Amino acid sequence: MPSALDQTLSRRRFLGGTAMGLSSVALSDLMADSRPHFPAKAKRVIWLFMHGGPSHVDLFDPKPELIRHAGKPLPDSYGAVETRRKVAQNPLLAPVKGFRKYGQSGIEVSDFLPHMAELADEMCVIRSCHGDSVNHPQSVYQMNTGSIQMGKPSMGSWVSYGLGSENADMPAFVVMPDPGGGLKGGPPSWGSGYLPATYQGTTMRAGGSPILDLQSPQSGARQRATLDLIQQMNAQHLARHAADSELDARIRSYELAFRMQSAAPEAVDISRETEATKKLYGIDDATTREFGTRCLLARRMIERGVRFVQLYSGDTNGWDAHEDVLKNHTEYCARTDKPVAGLLRDLKQRGLLEDTLVIWGGEFGRMPMSEKGVGRDHNPWGFTTVLMGAGVKHGHIHGATDEFGLRATQDKVHIHDLHATILHLLGLDHERLTFRLNGLDQKLTGVEGSDVVKGILA
Repeated sequence: MPSALDQTLSRRRFLGGTAMGLSSVALSDLMADSRPHFPAKAKRVIWLFMHGGPSHVDLFDPKPELIRHAGKPLPDSYGAVETRRKVAQNPLLAPVKGFRKYGQSGIEVSDFLPHMAELADEMCVIRSCHGDSVNHPQSVYQMNTGSIQMGKPSMGSWVSYGLGSENADMPAFVVMPDPGGGLKGGPPSWGSGYLPATYQGTTMRAGGSPILDLQSPQSGARQRATLDLIQQMNAQHLARHAADSELDARIRSYELAFRMQSAAPEAVDISRETEATKKLYGIDDATTREFGTRCLLARRMIERGVRFVQLYSGDTNGWDAHEDVLKNHTEYCARTDKPVAGLLRDLKQRGLLEDTLVIWGGEFGRMPMSEKGVGRDHNPWGFTTVLMGAGVKHGHIHGATDEFGLRATQDKVHIHDLHATILHLLGLDHERLTFRLNGLDQKLTGVEGSDVVKGILA
């Protein structure tokens, strides 16, 4: 009869084999998920989400007519009767900062963004974006998930589902919320919806503990043994409940968390960066330190194989400039302008911008009419999104809004079109990237019809 020690050793060998099996399954699933439909221009995405709705007419879409007609209502011939009634008490508001032309492209950028403006020749400025909701939560959902309804998979989840991670020790999709919290729409904005739960975003924060509850109080060997036993029991349960995506996600998350305990501490340790790099991101300045740190973490994440990184600027209200555009945008541009420019410069000098797509924008823009004299209301009918990096034309302007910036009028780009284009740059056909649910093939771009915006492709 085997001794207690033999039994223990046999058990450990068995559980070790089980763990290796689970790890192999997880890795094979990861590799199986890597299936671009055609050669990709971009391998990864960094999405800089300006929560609250940055004003396109004050940042990237100059309108001389707004200056000429400032203080006056919209002309009687402009828009529907209902629109004219609604804005009768809100006269047009001129851009609150001046614009200048930059680079060989001559793209006009506001004085709000002097650092980003220097990189105008890297920008593809889409001035004709439009969406379907005037409210924050629904618009945040639509920009992230393609639907104004809560509970649909986010783009980061779709990309994780379609391509997986390039590093088995790191998540495919990382989200860095604004430390002020209060995103209008909340965590469902980076949730996996009806996709398996393993594809939801992993939340990371700037500071000493970017990933909460990552460190274990147990030794590595003891934790491995504990995890092996848990995984064995979970695997047995899953075998009886194969359709339980939550349990499957839990099993994978345990394995990923164990691997991340070795990989993540190094990945988030910015003390290893040079002082020149920290200064490039504005980490040496109190105003830009927080957002600059997250931008630097984003670069470190994609260097280590994270596929999709999303940073949010703006807490509960963020860029939502109802009260005072000048005050609001002065604050948020000061926080983000230098870090964003630093990120782009750093990516370029490291050769990463060649295959990384960087997105700058919010859930909608703002009205050309004033609100409370010096503010602006929401505008989902015409706004700007800026793309930079892999696969897009540099120093290029696509589309236009009308003479006042109220509605997209030329080469219009619906949010579904924007999503189809981003997927295309990643080598994914939005019509073929589907998930079967209730007998229907669901997709990020919905059933309304959408097109890749070929006019912006390099």
